Amino acid sequence: MKILMCAFLIIIIGCYGHTNQLKALYNSLDPKSVMQHVAFYELYPDSREGQAALSYAWQLLSQGTLHQQHTPLPTLDLKEIISLITRQSFEPNVMLNQEQLQLIQAIAHNLANRKKKGVSLTCKEDVLKTPSEEIDLARALLLFQSDTQNLEYIKQYETMLDLMALQIFTCLSPHSSDLEKIRALNDFIFQQMQFRFPPHSLYAHDIDLYTFLPSVLDNRQGVCLGVSILYLCLAQRLDLNLDIITPPGHIYLSYPDKERVINIETTSRGIDLPSEDYLGINNRSLQKRTIKEVIGLAFINQASVFWQKDDYQQAINFYKKAQLFLPRDPLLKMFLGINYLLIGEKAKGKKILQEIRNITFEDSVSAETIPEDYLKKRIDAEGIRAVFLSVDETRDSIIHKQKTLKAVLKRFPKYRAGIFQLATTWLQLNRSMEAMQTLEIYYALDPTNATVAYYLAILSLQRFDFNRAWKYWHQANKLTQERNHSPKVLKELHVHLQRLCPDPL
Repeated sequence: MKILMCAFLIIIIGCYGHTNQLKALYNSLDPKSVMQHVAFYELYPDSREGQAALSYAWQLLSQGTLHQQHTPLPTLDLKEIISLITRQSFEPNVMLNQEQLQLIQAIAHNLANRKKKGVSLTCKEDVLKTPSEEIDLARALLLFQSDTQNLEYIKQYETMLDLMALQIFTCLSPHSSDLEKIRALNDFIFQQMQFRFPPHSLYAHDIDLYTFLPSVLDNRQGVCLGVSILYLCLAQRLDLNLDIITPPGHIYLSYPDKERVINIETTSRGIDLPSEDYLGINNRSLQKRTIKEVIGLAFINQASVFWQKDDYQQAINFYKKAQLFLPRDPLLKMFLGINYLLIGEKAKGKKILQEIRNITFEDSVSAETIPEDYLKKRIDAEGIRAVFLSVDETRDSIIHKQKTLKAVLKRFPKYRAGIFQLATTWLQLNRSMEAMQTLEIYYALDPTNATVAYYLAILSLQRFDFNRAWKYWHQANKLTQERNHSPKVLKELHVHLQRLCPDPL
């Protein structure tokens, strides 16, 4: 971004003479852009306009406090300070010295997060004792995610966030509404700084790299949790209270406006998607999280990396850290129990799985089957491992998982999660007939899975077997209605079925 800005200014000045043209160019700078003024100063540091640009950039960053207090302009190099956030991801990290850090902290003293007790915490134990509403998310995450509790290291990244917040404030007035803050945040994060969702081939194996706050800031890439964490850290500095929503395997942010809920989809540049789009057949409600729970979710992501690498002990270590913030989360308990089984500690694993046996998660329609199937000896630890094998964009990875599942199901033919995952691999290979046959095996074992019934209705419809399609639709509808859920996709399927064939029942 910095390179493009400088090139743009050079091209413009080349079209003019020099003195009057330089003044005209200075006057054309965006009056709310710190980076444009710093780029101008970098090109013309000895000119009157260059010095004016530097002065104006300082005033923008300080929100006018330097001028109001008649404070002399700092003699520190603003270009070096701004490069903390304008540097490209391939450039080396910028480390500010103590004087520079103190200067930015002084300028940023009015940011809203300074009112929270959590901003001054210096150890992990204090984070655990602090109420969620008093947690400063950046400080808490940096304390837990760094190998050492080095406050100088932590302050480098906090200063980066402060600088970002100060730049966002240049586009706002003291009386800006929350909606204006959201628009400014979206523009800064996704347009100016160009934070993006990484390619699947990158994040599938290193999801922790795209979750941890320092990595997200350094690389300007993040998965849904990573960018949502960045968004929340900046929102806390702007005094913007957002809801944290977690559909299965995802997270997004939300703002409850007076008229409607505004959603912020951080994997798609902050667009507002309807809440209903996040619900599925088996997902009947959207779980709201606290700031402290977000810290636990970050540890769950990190644990998943070690699980995929077959380092189950490390996965257990991070799941235990997550439990400090999510002590009653049933999905976390299931993952922890499974990993105990995978390292051979069957007693611990069985005890945890017994706690969630036959439990239907609050936000789900159908019960989780793995704990029940393991405790009834319908599967062993290695068989459980098979359903969590990851696949990527390649056909080979799907085939490998499919072969593994087939081998498991020869030994354990009533393993429901294995049957469902096998059907999924057939769907991924566009083999609908085999997928349908596999799902019918599942349905014969257990007709209480709403997702299985829905898939069978779709596959029956594709084969123009309308009577069977209606049969499975009614079963899916019955199961979802019992959990007070009316999914959009099921309604749409009903309309489509009615157009093609009257309901025979």
